[in-house]
Amino acid sequence: MIDAISTAVARHRRPVLTVGLLVAGGNAVAMGYAPDLARALLLPVLALALTALVLAVITLGNRPAALVVLPRPPAFTPPAAGWRVLLTLGLLGQASTTVGSYLRSAEAGIDTTIDAVLGVLWLALIALLVRAAVRGHDVRLDPEGVRVQGLLGSRTVPWEARPAAEAPRDAGRASMRLPLTVARPDLVRRHGLVVGRPRLSTDSVDARFITTVISHYVAHPQHRPAIGTPDEYRRLLTHLRGATG
Repeated sequence: MIDAISTAVARHRRPVLTVGLLVAGGNAVAMGYAPDLARALLLPVLALALTALVLAVITLGNRPAALVVLPRPPAFTPPAAGWRVLLTLGLLGQASTTVGSYLRSAEAGIDTTIDAVLGVLWLALIALLVRAAVRGHDVRLDPEGVRVQGLLGSRTVPWEARPAAEAPRDAGRASMRLPLTVARPDLVRRHGLVVGRPRLSTDSVDARFITTVISHYVAHPQHRPAIGTPDEYRRLLTHLRGATG
């Protein structure tokens, strides 16, 4: 049941987040200019936010050994993470109260410097989380290589650069972000603001599975042009099952 909710939230993440933003915005405005309405909305908004946060924690461990086939542009990618959408919804509740507090103080003529700073910080954080949740996919495997997306930028690691990542032996303790080693870092292309070593997000996919897939395409260049097609994905799964069977 919980997994079904997470899958549905991930699949319909755009309308879900749109509704969440509208509710949060309405709550903030009500807190600032309609106190009676705000008091009526407070408990439902907090209950929804808390429920979303609890579901986010519960579904965080849902990491299937599967990828999604994206036809345009052609790529394989981990499933969209429902927990990210739920986390964002939960934090929207807190953000709406912070912004609402600023609006209420400003309406009453009270010094709002602290509230304004907190409001800006919350809004910046929420904007980044909403963007990441809407995007849905932080890792893409395409015919050119591995694309790793961060909050403010991305890296494209060509297959010729020989990307590799090693999942922990204890799958239950697998980190959500694995260091991605690159034999030819001079071939890596950077876009936007990226710092430090590239890391492979495994928050919605089995870490061993995706690291095995990357190793497969590094070792078998003849199959790279077909990445992003259903036939290639079926071939890949058949090969991996045969290798582990």
